[in-house]
Amino acid sequence: MIVRKFKDGSVLEYGKGKFDDWCVYLTRPGILRHAPLDKDYFSRLRELGEIHNSKSIYDDFVDFYKDTNKKIDSNILDKIETLSQKYDNDALEVAVLFTILYMGMVAEENKKHTKLGKRIKRLGMHQVLIEGMEPTVAANYSRGMRWREIDGECNNRGF
Repeated sequence: MIVRKFKDGSVLEYGKGKFDDWCVYLTRPGILRHAPLDKDYFSRLRELGEIHNSKSIYDDFVDFYKDTNKKIDSNILDKIETLSQKYDNDALEVAVLFTILYMGMVAEENKKHTKLGKRIKRLGMHQVLIEGMEPTVAANYSRGMRWREIDGECNNRGF
């Protein structure tokens, strides 16, 4: 299911993954369809944070995070497009990265028996952009942890 097409020809869609039909796929001109990895988009957002201010990127993320639920909402996609415009020459890339995050959160909200849902993405974004954690460490931080431990980590950070 195609969720968003961008002016450069990039496409974001959901497709069948290892566990469910909520795998996020990105196709870019000249680049094969692939599932973006947390460590990769966390890394790029950290780099963009060094240019545009990490707190600003995080705050913009939280702006659409709070409205995210189990369904793709065109109003949120429009909000992402508007938020990304302030990033000047990086606006398209930020829009793509934010949309990947948004779709990932919707997917998390739709996981069977989820206790954490979208909060798992917020934890990673907070760790990378606010705490300065290495993106690869943040991407793998919660692996093997029980949901209550992760819940505690989120609660300690106020979300």
